[in-house]
Amino acid sequence: MYKILTLNNISVAGLERLPRDRYEIASEIAHPDAVLLRSFKMHDMDIPATLKAVGRAGAGVNNIPVDKLSKLGIPVFNAPGANANAVKELVLAGMLLAARNICQAWDFSRTQEGDDATINKAVEAGKKNFVGFELPGRTLGVIGLGAIGVKVCNAALALGMKVIGYDPDITVQRAWQLSSEVQQANSVDDLLNRIDFVTFHVPLIDATRNMINADRLKSMKKGVVLLNFARNGIIDDQAVLAAIESGKVYAYVCDFPSNLLKNHPRVITLPHLGASTVEAEENCAVMVADQVREYLENGTVLNSVNFPEVNMPRTEGFRLAVVNANVPNMLGQISTVLAEAGHNILDMLNKSRGELAYTLVDVETALSESCLDRLRGIHGVLSVRTL
Repeated sequence: MYKILTLNNISVAGLERLPRDRYEIASEIAHPDAVLLRSFKMHDMDIPATLKAVGRAGAGVNNIPVDKLSKLGIPVFNAPGANANAVKELVLAGMLLAARNICQAWDFSRTQEGDDATINKAVEAGKKNFVGFELPGRTLGVIGLGAIGVKVCNAALALGMKVIGYDPDITVQRAWQLSSEVQQANSVDDLLNRIDFVTFHVPLIDATRNMINADRLKSMKKGVVLLNFARNGIIDDQAVLAAIESGKVYAYVCDFPSNLLKNHPRVITLPHLGASTVEAEENCAVMVADQVREYLENGTVLNSVNFPEVNMPRTEGFRLAVVNANVPNMLGQISTVLAEAGHNILDMLNKSRGELAYTLVDVETALSESCLDRLRGIHGVLSVRTL
């Protein structure tokens, strides 16, 4: 029986992927084999010695101590693309809200008092203050061409916009999904110099922190609209407010309210709604539950942020999974221990990612505890388990 600790409410659609005859699931559980979470901050959490996997029902993993878990040989899974449509729709909504001054106009309408004739007269007199502009013909810049960025690009094209994208690490899979009409930027600065709107779909790392700052704002077109539904910290909020006051920035739409931003008339702040749809929450939960189950039962690694992708079909034999430091002769040592214990290898797959390596081995006969202990004793081995 596998034990699953949930640190946040996880969609029932996801939990139902874990059969109750094999999985015990609770928000308080001792000695868990895996953790499922959404936004819970794990950084100050004591990591249980029994933990074998962590699954984040979402894309970002800033709330998870990935480096610490890597050193313990524990994979961290996420759900890239599961919330892509939800975020895409919010980006499109954000562009429309900004271009048509909808939030400001709504606030104006709600403050009107008097009878209907009085309100109608005030509305007709005041609507000139909320004249906006249309999207067709405008240029959208998309920084980050993963699952979300690609969907945003293609949807913006369908609205009649021009689109410029930038992602030096775009995958072949995403490139196939991206419309050929999307123009390629040579750099972030090249993109920022050419756009009317810009949206970000990148993680918050050193390279993306304050990607939009005072210097870059100076080089952008007058009247640009900034949208950030990715991570707080990608945009220097103070610099953007100064640029709004100078007339350089037309509007700023983001998912991260603060005292600095929430009351500014040219800023629209939403309460982190990017993935807040029933469909997105279900998609994320289903994806990550499936991935954690596959890892626990078969050793398969898919959509891990710290482990290599590994998928080896099961044979009729007994499966061994080894996580180790990515150093020379590790496979040789593992094979030697198995051979000396009399195990014939039916199949083997080894992959590495950065400082970690992961090996699946199918052998003909069951592995003894003494053999497993010898494997654990190899210098650099982080975890060993049989499946």
